[in-house]
Amino acid sequence: MTASATAPPAPGSLKRIVAASLIGTTIEWYDFFLYGSAAALVFNELFFPDSDPLVGTLLAFLTYAVGFAARPLGALVFGHYGDRLGRKKLLVLSLLLMGGATFAIGLLPTHATIGAAAPVLLTALRLVQGFALGGEWGGAVLLVSEHGDARRRGFWASWPQTGAPAGQLLATGVLSALTALLSDAAFLSWGWRIPFLLSGVLVIVGLWIRLSVDESPVFKAAMAQAEERKAAAGQIEKMPLVAVLRHHWRDVLIAMGARMAENISYYVITAFILVYATTSAGLSKQTALNAVLIASAVHFAVIPAWGALSDRIGRRPVYLIGAVGVGLWMFPFFALIDSKSFGSLLLAVTVGLVLHGAMYAPQAAFFSEMFATRMRYSGASIGAQFSSVAAGAPAPLIATALLADYGSSTPIALYVIAAALVTVVAIVCARETRDRDLADVTAGPETREARDAVATADAPTTA
Repeated sequence: MTASATAPPAPGSLKRIVAASLIGTTIEWYDFFLYGSAAALVFNELFFPDSDPLVGTLLAFLTYAVGFAARPLGALVFGHYGDRLGRKKLLVLSLLLMGGATFAIGLLPTHATIGAAAPVLLTALRLVQGFALGGEWGGAVLLVSEHGDARRRGFWASWPQTGAPAGQLLATGVLSALTALLSDAAFLSWGWRIPFLLSGVLVIVGLWIRLSVDESPVFKAAMAQAEERKAAAGQIEKMPLVAVLRHHWRDVLIAMGARMAENISYYVITAFILVYATTSAGLSKQTALNAVLIASAVHFAVIPAWGALSDRIGRRPVYLIGAVGVGLWMFPFFALIDSKSFGSLLLAVTVGLVLHGAMYAPQAAFFSEMFATRMRYSGASIGAQFSSVAAGAPAPLIATALLADYGSSTPIALYVIAAALVTVVAIVCARETRDRDLADVTAGPETREARDAVATADAPTTA
């Protein structure tokens, strides 16, 4: 069964769906990345003031990692109800949770005001952020994948992925502007709160757009079929999680492995870089933020291009380009930063993010195509978010600890290279999914292949 079996929607409708997913994911990632940047720049002083500066940064990154710990729970809860109730409802809820938690961080009293309760409250709000983001990603990419033109699914589904660099761009841009306009004392006193409070305005805009779109037609059809089976034979569907583990356990493991290099490299390149550039390389906060800002704009631009390429040559080849490239780039990456010039720093971060984009762009379509419709939200979310606990969550923490222990970038480069090797193995073990019709994926890989074999055998031959 080929991708052409799925009819493309009206162009205007698809663009509206893409816009809703992109704006929503941009806001969600803005909130999430804003915390990571603040953890590297100010949270060590505001919420952990009694610690050594590097230890304070480690503690700030520890609360950053806590958000990742909540993402698998969000994946389970949102995946379950997203497969039962629909993608749209859960996406609205995830946006409200994320935006509310981020806005509340902007109102938090610091350690100087309420003592130890400050980092406790900060950690609790970070948990809410992680829970919301754990459910956001799967729903956003599925909404586009299940609406989109199957022949260009890689391209269209890559647009919600640009929400990550767009959110990074927005968060870093706001922080960069504030650090440029305010003195260090003013930024530390009250300026850091402004980007968090802006989240309230962004959420209102995101909700207005997200509420205007329709539910996925593929999901509606699958739900109708499930109701027919239940009415005709009394067949009750298994819980999505049970079905995923029964039919798609191999795909879940592949998705988790695929995310190792993508997740770890991204947070080393965008979050840890703010620590390394300002401590080991002796560059200013503003210089490091500007480099990430410009590189994130390039990252945003290349993701749809990588997605389109995956429609032409397949998801696996493009993903492998990114994984191998990131592994090979790590030693030059740190060598360029150590040269202590803005141009070298910018080149290091930009090339790193371009290579990361080769993994991130096809990921949305790749993971969507692995799973059946009535368990797709659960499967894609579990595969993506459970790996984040072992990958993205500890990445800045591990990198900072390695820097503190060894005083060198070599162990950090080897750490990312090891993750790249894991991802290469996972992608080599994966099946190519580019030509799958999402409406036809109804069971595990074995059943799907058997059905395709029957279809091929029954097809009329031509002379």
